[in-house]
Amino acid sequence: MTGTSRWYVVHAQPQGEVRADVNLRRQGFETYVPRYLRTRRHARRADVVARPLFPRYLFVKFDLDRDRWRAINSTFGVSHLVCVGDEPVAVPHGVVEEIRSREDGDGYVTIGLAAGLRPGSEVRLIDGLFAESQGIIDRTDGDRRVAVLLELLGREVRVFVPAAVVAPA
Repeated sequence: MTGTSRWYVVHAQPQGEVRADVNLRRQGFETYVPRYLRTRRHARRADVVARPLFPRYLFVKFDLDRDRWRAINSTFGVSHLVCVGDEPVAVPHGVVEEIRSREDGDGYVTIGLAAGLRPGSEVRLIDGLFAESQGIIDRTDGDRRVAVLLELLGREVRVFVPAAVVAPA
């Protein structure tokens, strides 16, 4: 697609998402580093910290035909622009917008069950070992794991799965 800006993916250096973000913005690129809040437990203490949703990755928007995108690879904090051959790979339309639509008022992506799902809801697992299995939510373990009751080998079994793989039945 010529003449239009698209989102692309940058692979950052270890723990370099912020450094890459700042330096790419200084060069005039629009960037996006999705973050979420995570509870960190250590020595009888718990605190909430912001973490990148995709560690070592960030999105950058540019026009492949107009912008000087090759400079991205030599930017401090950047390991490389994700490419196939010599061409950067564009993120499918709507992906970045979908991630942004899940942000709360403070700009953090909310991770967890889809709206309306709670213990007792009938669900379908969409990925992993039990993909396409149907069951009932038994309980949630924080905002990232869900206990689902599945019928396996003639009996009900509780399995813990990431909340991201649970969808309404």
